[in-house]
Amino acid sequence: MVGRHAAPRRSRVPWFLAGAVAVLVVAAGAVVAVRPSHGIPATIATTSTTVVARPTTTLPAVTSFTLSAVGDSDLGNIPQVPVNPTAYLAPIKAAVAADVVFANLEGTMTTRGYSKCGAGSTECYAFRVPPSFAAAYRATGFTVLNSANNHSYDFGAQGQADTSAALAAVGIVQAGLPGQIGLVHVKGVSVAFVDFAPYTLTNDMLDTTQAAALIARARREAKVVVVYMHSGAEGSDADHVTRQSEYYFGEDRGNPYAFAHFAIDEGADLVLASGPHVLRGMQWYRGRLIAYSLGDFANYDAFASGGNLSLSAVLHVTMSSQGRIQSASVVPITIDSGGQAFVDPTHAAWNFMNQLSREDFGTSAALIGAAGAVTVPAGA
Repeated sequence: MVGRHAAPRRSRVPWFLAGAVAVLVVAAGAVVAVRPSHGIPATIATTSTTVVARPTTTLPAVTSFTLSAVGDSDLGNIPQVPVNPTAYLAPIKAAVAADVVFANLEGTMTTRGYSKCGAGSTECYAFRVPPSFAAAYRATGFTVLNSANNHSYDFGAQGQADTSAALAAVGIVQAGLPGQIGLVHVKGVSVAFVDFAPYTLTNDMLDTTQAAALIARARREAKVVVVYMHSGAEGSDADHVTRQSEYYFGEDRGNPYAFAHFAIDEGADLVLASGPHVLRGMQWYRGRLIAYSLGDFANYDAFASGGNLSLSAVLHVTMSSQGRIQSASVVPITIDSGGQAFVDPTHAAWNFMNQLSREDFGTSAALIGAAGAVTVPAGA
């Protein structure tokens, strides 16, 4: 990540891991659960034995659900945060509307803990917003937030624990901490989110043995498996998928191309990504869609902007109950100079993503049509 008024920072710093907590929440008609880490089973206490008689009317079988996804989201750093975060996110509420709405959460939700950055540091960035901001994400429609990134431990174990608690309190699923799979039940379909980053204190994409085991576990627990990766170099010149291991300030950020294909080979139905802070192209592989970077999203002046860094997108997919993509589309977004996201009437992201997709993937490119629809190949 590059700060607006400072030099790029190194992101690898000592982190501390808080214990994972299993949470079960019922919200907005859907049951959502965060699996505990390290394979420890969750124990859910029940306090009622009431049996509710079900109606005799036969309901139609669920054939599909909708999912939307955006890239890196961060609402600033205390004290520079929106006075009204719900109003700040309001311009994109309709654009992200779906049964399941996903974003990468850059930073923490806490007022406690100690920053990973030294006093006066100009090459390190740590982000936190009040825990109450979780409600703004939920009010905007977000149901799943990722923590597999280089900012989950910006304020140590305390910050990570407070973030998990804040998300659970409003019914948002968290995914990406070590051993953690986010599980959503929507319209009778179980959807697992298995999120990765190139760090040992997240689900580690550099450890393919661990990654394969997590994806296999997700396949056992859910009908549909979505893999997210926080991967790749950063900045305006990092918009191409190189098909090689990518580095940023000497840090191994993984090989996004190889990992995305690996994830699908292991059983993923959809691969989402962000981290480069710029849009990248999309590809079809074995009938599955890969979005190699959805760029930045709302960030309250936390990220650099201008040029291709200001282009963003909302990916929408309709998936069958067995994980097949039935349709896909892209809503073009622009990020203003203050970091606020708006739907872009010029549709600039469409041409930019199509150019990247053609150049990087040739005949397997996932291309966006004039109305934003992505052409789905036969048999996908």
